[in-house]
Amino acid sequence: MTAYVGKRLAQAVLVLWAAYTLSFVLLSALPGDSVHNRIANPEAQISPEEAKVMLAYYGLDRPLAEQYLHALGGVFRGEFGYSLSSGDSVGHLITSALPSTLQLTGLGLVFGVLFAGVVAVLINYGRWRWLRSLVTAVPSLFASVPTFVVGIVALQYLSFRLRLIPSVDDGTVRALIAPAATLGLVVAAPLAQVLATSMRATRRQPFVHVLQAKGAGEGYIFRQDVLRNSSLPVLTLLGLAVGELIAGSVVTESVYARAGIGQLTVSAVNTQDLPVVQGVVLLSTAAYVVVNLVVDLVYPLVDPRILVEGRSRRSARWRTDGQAVESAADLPAGSARRLPAEVAMP
Repeated sequence: MTAYVGKRLAQAVLVLWAAYTLSFVLLSALPGDSVHNRIANPEAQISPEEAKVMLAYYGLDRPLAEQYLHALGGVFRGEFGYSLSSGDSVGHLITSALPSTLQLTGLGLVFGVLFAGVVAVLINYGRWRWLRSLVTAVPSLFASVPTFVVGIVALQYLSFRLRLIPSVDDGTVRALIAPAATLGLVVAAPLAQVLATSMRATRRQPFVHVLQAKGAGEGYIFRQDVLRNSSLPVLTLLGLAVGELIAGSVVTESVYARAGIGQLTVSAVNTQDLPVVQGVVLLSTAAYVVVNLVVDLVYPLVDPRILVEGRSRRSARWRTDGQAVESAADLPAGSARRLPAEVAMP
């Protein structure tokens, strides 16, 4: 288990570094930024001396490689620089906008999982055939409708016509439900489709037929065996869904006028505020990596065979002609391969 966790942590650090480096290179290749645009604006009336001071303050007068090393060192120290537009600390801007986005994405993920679970259960356990056929089309419907369309329609009917929710974020729970449900539809479609397929395949396994022959009810089999054995593909998608939630929050916060990371990103992109964009990219990557790391660590708890199979692959010795070899690559072509009995799975 220690080696498994260490390997996943090393991969997480590598992904964070690669994402930050790639974003720095791509953003630096874009023409202009807030400071240079302000200096070039004739209405600003900035003198050459003031321009030099501004460029030196933000470190834009240094070579690109030096800017990268300085920025990377600041990340290790927890310093992300200053906004080129407002002059505020990037860390302060992100921490101010983060709580609202965390509430939105967290509740959106809960709604997405609930939607997907209900749809998958109805597809596999619906009492009437017409109901199962009808619900089968729901994941495709969720996936085909853009998020902003769902948000606009929900805002039009729930806020302006029925007066059930406020049209802007007023800090109440009612103002959070509609955008979270809209965002939940982003992840509900793939989760529902994969979970329904996994449940269907699990219900056809021989151990389920044995439990049915012993008199176990469908509810017991579902709770004890089907749900657990169907959850691994869904856990994988949950890790990938974080990226969908972060991307969807940009649109959702714009539609519902919520102040958060999405609005901060839109504003930074519009003003070419590179430090803020880099900070948001690093935050999004860190969230994605952390969630996938948690998913990887949960895998062995759901299915302990993952660790057992990993140890078996490392410890197994393939044998041919009475001689031990380290791996399948060491075997002569066309030779018979046989696992030793002591590592054979039951």
